[in-house]
Amino acid sequence: MNSPSAERRRAAMLYAWVAAGSMVGGLTRYLVGLALDTGPGFPFATLFINATGSLIIGFYASLTGPDGRMLARPEHRQFVMTGFCGGYTTFSTFSLETFRLVHGGMKYTALAYIAASLTCWLVSVWAGHMMANRYNRLTRR
Repeated sequence: MNSPSAERRRAAMLYAWVAAGSMVGGLTRYLVGLALDTGPGFPFATLFINATGSLIIGFYASLTGPDGRMLARPEHRQFVMTGFCGGYTTFSTFSLETFRLVHGGMKYTALAYIAASLTCWLVSVWAGHMMANRYNRLTRR
């Protein structure tokens, strides 16, 4: 049985992995947002970030899950799935942008953004899952 101090160290290391992933994800989100900024109107950068974040989490969860091809340590899964994807995806930004579109009288643009976002995110998670499952079935050399 592990001692309480060993458990505290393990928990502290897991928090550090999540924090590091969040930092990397947040910085990546910022840089991708700068690169894809299209100005006012439809927020394509946020749509792209949330779609690619959904693809990443779908792929990684399937690749490193119980039936996956790769065994990942819990702290590595937390780094990618909780830290990086949590810091990278922008659901709070999505909410604010949708509110601003509605508040600015662009109700149909807001509805299109909501529909496009949900569709992209769900398709991206599915695509990531399917890609990892296909990779998982490849014969190993």
